[in-house]
Amino acid sequence: MKFADLGLAEPFFRAVKELGYEVATPIQAQAIPSILAGCDLIGCAQTGTGKTAAFTLPLLDRLVQTTPKRENEPPQQEQQETNGERQNRADRRRSRGANPKPRPIRGLILAPTRELAAQIGASLNRYGKHTALRSTIIYGGVSQVPQVKALRHGVDLLVATPGRLLDLVNQGYVELKHVQILVFDEADQMLDMGFLPDLKRIERLVPRDRQSLMFSATMPEAIRKIAEEWLHNPVSVQVTPVSTPADRIAQSVHFVDQKQKPDLLTQLLHGTPRGRTLVFSRTKHGADKIVKHLERKGLDAAAIHGNKSQGARNRALESFKGKNPPVLVATDIAARGLDIREVTHIINYDLPEVPETYVHRIGRTARAGAEGIALSFCAGEERGLLRQIERLMKTSLRIEPTLEGFTPTEPISHGTTIKKSGGRGGRSGGSQGKPRGPIKLESSGKPRRPARPKSKPAGAAQSSGSAQSTGSRPAGGTATANRPPKKKSRHRSGV
Repeated sequence: MKFADLGLAEPFFRAVKELGYEVATPIQAQAIPSILAGCDLIGCAQTGTGKTAAFTLPLLDRLVQTTPKRENEPPQQEQQETNGERQNRADRRRSRGANPKPRPIRGLILAPTRELAAQIGASLNRYGKHTALRSTIIYGGVSQVPQVKALRHGVDLLVATPGRLLDLVNQGYVELKHVQILVFDEADQMLDMGFLPDLKRIERLVPRDRQSLMFSATMPEAIRKIAEEWLHNPVSVQVTPVSTPADRIAQSVHFVDQKQKPDLLTQLLHGTPRGRTLVFSRTKHGADKIVKHLERKGLDAAAIHGNKSQGARNRALESFKGKNPPVLVATDIAARGLDIREVTHIINYDLPEVPETYVHRIGRTARAGAEGIALSFCAGEERGLLRQIERLMKTSLRIEPTLEGFTPTEPISHGTTIKKSGGRGGRSGGSQGKPRGPIKLESSGKPRRPARPKSKPAGAAQSSGSAQSTGSRPAGGTATANRPPKKKSRHRSGV
């Protein structure tokens, strides 16, 4: 179906035409007419199929149709007034001070990550450039001052991550009582990231008489239950089977020991003709270690994960989009929402513990009709994770020939739980000291280390019938006779 047949208003049809869009994707062709008709909708489509345009275009269209007219200002006034009158009107606006009466927020889009929120905001600017609608983005990790300034001047449409949105609501900078359309983008990821309590609070702050849209690449049962509660008779749009990867991605797996993964990655990157390459690590600390290793081997690399500042994340992404992109090493924060063209290779340095995440990772390549390659490294303890991925996709990954010097020797585990290495390995912010021994769990679930054995005092009696030299109770033939005395507890408030 062509965009001209979807019923979009002229400003939006002109915008997509200028962007070179002619034929709508399946998710756009099915979702846009239903949203324009005012229906609630739950949409499921694989990554890279145009979900963002599927809800931003009709959302903007509906907000334009319901924009209230300004008081005492007919639509033709601006065309009839002279330059002097226009200047006087601008002066009157400035004389109101820094706190003009803001526009009410009529559209709210919730996104799980800063990168996805920024991408949605960019789409709104492109599609709504021929209208007077205002939109802004708010997310954490940066100063709230510019965000508050934009909100004070009024916005029609707000894109937000749940945490920062509630912060600004609590501070009195955001009111949601006028919201007409509420959008949950990547709803399943927001639940995976623990945003459900925040989403419930936000849902209670917006009017019940609203249009609600829910979009995601996967739609597990938990999401459907929430949709039944928050959406009213939603139209269901599903253009591909849940968690199906793109057909144009060549997928394969290398069996390799965990300790040999850095050298295998280096050898493949040096010896493979490739374009933009994205490497996924399971942990933040692991991503930083990979970058340092690649830089020592003469490869340009950058990391992006939750411990990086927003400025560092933005610089890494801009560099990755440039003419000479570095190898981008990322955690699953980059598994969704990155719409970067010409990513030729995805390398799963660590297999994800959630099989659906694998689908999102490899969906960063083969976008907009292109083809891509997805390589995965599988250590012995990750065989169970590989089986889960293959079971989800109902196919087996092609096994790459073993390269010389990389014959796997680790025992194969069919479980799905990955052991965490001690110290700081695999974790961010752990202890840097050497562990004294294996960590045991008390009944409370808190870790404690085994007590060090105490040396016996010189000259202590060794006979089983004698009392302890430390003055313990005399032996009485019971099992407790030889136990050391209990030490008296001391008040440690001043320690």
